[in-house]
Amino acid sequence: MRIRVLLVTLVLLGACPSRPTGSIAQAQPGSSDPIAKEVATWSARLNDKSRTEELWVSLTGGAADGLAMISQALADGRRLFATERLAAVRQSLAAGEYLLAHPNERADMAAFENEWKRMSGVLGLENTGASSDAPRRPALVRALDEAAASQLRVYYDSSLAYGRNTTASSGVTYLGVAQAQREWLTLSPSLPVQASGRAPAVRSIRAEIDALQAELLTAYRPPASIDRHPEFIAASANLKEARELDGASRHYAALLRYLQAASRIERLRPAPAELPDADAVAARLRAGAARLTGDVDHTIARMFVEQAEHFLAHGDPKAPSPIPAAVASSVLPKYFAALEPRSAAPPAPAATVTITLVRWPYT
Repeated sequence: MRIRVLLVTLVLLGACPSRPTGSIAQAQPGSSDPIAKEVATWSARLNDKSRTEELWVSLTGGAADGLAMISQALADGRRLFATERLAAVRQSLAAGEYLLAHPNERADMAAFENEWKRMSGVLGLENTGASSDAPRRPALVRALDEAAASQLRVYYDSSLAYGRNTTASSGVTYLGVAQAQREWLTLSPSLPVQASGRAPAVRSIRAEIDALQAELLTAYRPPASIDRHPEFIAASANLKEARELDGASRHYAALLRYLQAASRIERLRPAPAELPDADAVAARLRAGAARLTGDVDHTIARMFVEQAEHFLAHGDPKAPSPIPAAVASSVLPKYFAALEPRSAAPPAPAATVTITLVRWPYT
């Protein structure tokens, strides 16, 4: 159960122009689409009836739905959303495969520590910087790569201490996540990309992260803080990672995580007395998407638009998803504001006390 909860936590870490600049290109007929191949590979593993291990079944409980969502996004031509979902879904699947492949290390601390030392070389920890062709890659792919590179190192470094303070199996799980992120960095360059459009002027968004953190703390009040506690944790995890990425000058990934947090926090607000009409939300999305033009690579924002379109098209009309409205009312305005020159921030108040919190990564 501990491992299942851990991996669920890790997964928490979801009218465009016809040819957006800097977008992920459509796969040509007859070509081998890396995203579709990944979906087919993992779907086959999930459908393998010979895999009856209790651990595998528990670890992959919601993965089939995630893969189905990616397939639908590909069928609809929403490749940016499919790419972002693939990065998240395959992380838990790949980590689960690694965990199952190391039964001795899960059971024995000495074996786990030997594996931890071996993985130092396998993971290529000295090579987790930006790719040499990063400026020519779509902003969304660059953001996903920056996040994976950062998590690879963090999960590897923390896996030993986590294993020693809990169980060897938990430490192996963290090693598996690190391995999954290395696999993503290997897969990423094979994604079909269209290297047109100049990179957006992404800057440090520390002030914006601080402001969003204040919004989250304001919303963290009963009964919502009790009834929807896991959602608050997920939003806080996004913000924590955004702050760390921003501090490491991985600004593309910081922007992505910041916007994901903004979407979650908007959905935590009290529901309006009358839910917005789907047509009205779609119109607001089209208005926002119309600003994603010119020669700038807006693929980070376009991914959120595609996500909103997906839920408008495939959501339950009787229980509409709050995601489209959150993207229209919060994510897109915050995206445009983050690309504006930094405004002068008011001086921070002098610190009167220092509190140090110790927590595991991204939880």
